[in-house]
Amino acid sequence: MSTRILVADDHEVVRAGVVAVLRRAPKLQVVGEASDGAEAVEEARKLRPDVVVIDLTMPGLEGTEAIRRLRRLDPPPAVVVLSMHAAPERAAWAIRAGAAAYVLKGGDASEIVDAVTKAANRGTHVTPSLAAEVAALLAASSDDPLETLTGREREVLQLVAEGHTNASIAERLSISAKTVDHHRTNLMQKLDLHDVASVVRFALRRGLVSSE
Repeated sequence: MSTRILVADDHEVVRAGVVAVLRRAPKLQVVGEASDGAEAVEEARKLRPDVVVIDLTMPGLEGTEAIRRLRRLDPPPAVVVLSMHAAPERAAWAIRAGAAAYVLKGGDASEIVDAVTKAANRGTHVTPSLAAEVAALLAASSDDPLETLTGREREVLQLVAEGHTNASIAERLSISAKTVDHHRTNLMQKLDLHDVASVVRFALRRGLVSSE
């Protein structure tokens, strides 16, 4: 039986390359694609893939929250993160959120196939150059401030950092502008951020938005 895979990345060229690599591998079947985190969750809900390959930095819904939502689906797909960030902290955040694997973009195509295969069989994989540091971080206690935010606050945080106004966030999330303001106030208090510039700096530092 083939492993059914959904590939999510906001860069079309990267996504097409990953799809091509996976389609060449035996017993791997790409059943869908997505261009942002929210779409990845929705497509996974409809298609029920065995594995979702996802980037951490995409517009609209930050990567660790997308992972959490994917893992809450029934049945939950295994999640393989494909990232450009060779930072052990980011790999640890992803794994704590529920990812089974963390692979760097630009690595060998065989590593992506290996990570997907392991994840489909309930195994784990971290790019070897990061593995020891990630293991040490996972063994230590987590004091990640993002863990204090609700899922909705994470969405608002990312959208504020992307430059959206309260009105546009309200329209995008189908909630009132007053509710957006409430979430915005709460998240800034929890993260000890005091203006939009500090929100943007935090989001860039955490890889929630791209500096490109």
